[in-house]
Amino acid sequence: MPAAGRPAPATTGPSASTPGPRVGLFVTCLVDLFRPTIGFAAVKLMEDAGCTVAVPRAQTCCGQPAYNSGDRADARAIAEQVIRAFEGFDYVVAPSGSCAGMISHHYPSLFEGDPAWHGRAEALAGKTHELTSFLVDVLKVTAVDARFDGSVTYHDSCSGLRELGVQAQPRRLLDSVAGLALTELRDADVCCGFGGTFCVKYPDVSAAIVGRKAQAIRESGAGTLLAGDLGCLLNMAGKLARDGTSIEVRHVAEVLAGMADGPAIGAPRR
Repeated sequence: MPAAGRPAPATTGPSASTPGPRVGLFVTCLVDLFRPTIGFAAVKLMEDAGCTVAVPRAQTCCGQPAYNSGDRADARAIAEQVIRAFEGFDYVVAPSGSCAGMISHHYPSLFEGDPAWHGRAEALAGKTHELTSFLVDVLKVTAVDARFDGSVTYHDSCSGLRELGVQAQPRRLLDSVAGLALTELRDADVCCGFGGTFCVKYPDVSAAIVGRKAQAIRESGAGTLLAGDLGCLLNMAGKLARDGTSIEVRHVAEVLAGMADGPAIGAPRR
């Protein structure tokens, strides 16, 4: 909720007199291990919109690496743990289109024909959302109380865009951030080359793809690159750093929550 003395965010969500939805935050492995501030930013955004947010300690990976590698047995075992940890919430939200897409699109197929688990997987899938989509499409948030002085460009991560239709939602919220100027990225909807295990299996192809993406980012003239998936951001930040560019890289949630004053992704700690 807003801190004392701070103006309430300009949002439209559950009113103060109406109990908000109980949301389970699916933190994601990468956020937990590499960029916890994204998780804190997600909590702040949802609490500012009237939600009660919890982070189940029993959560682990969503199972996508195993699933994409064809290891359905381990993917199912991981999915069962996620279902048990989150099925008691009104909604499940992830600051990642990739993980949200795995739960909402692929969990039901993992348990096809299993009467003990298929219904539970479908129920969880139906209430799982990517963060900006949840704020805009479910909570009907129209603006955030944040400021970011600078120019940004935005990359549309593949899973969020193609599986979940996340494209207009982050831009709608960014449009309300004071001081921010958004410059559209050439081929914003083209893969950055990360692709989870793809970049490990096909490093040369991945490197060529991210090279083209880095060139487009530089051509945008923006000082900061934003996206909604940390895996993509780590991949692009690494390439930009190797090229010696000074463009900062951040998760969109950090900017929307007004928590972009720390080091950028890949930057040394101050």
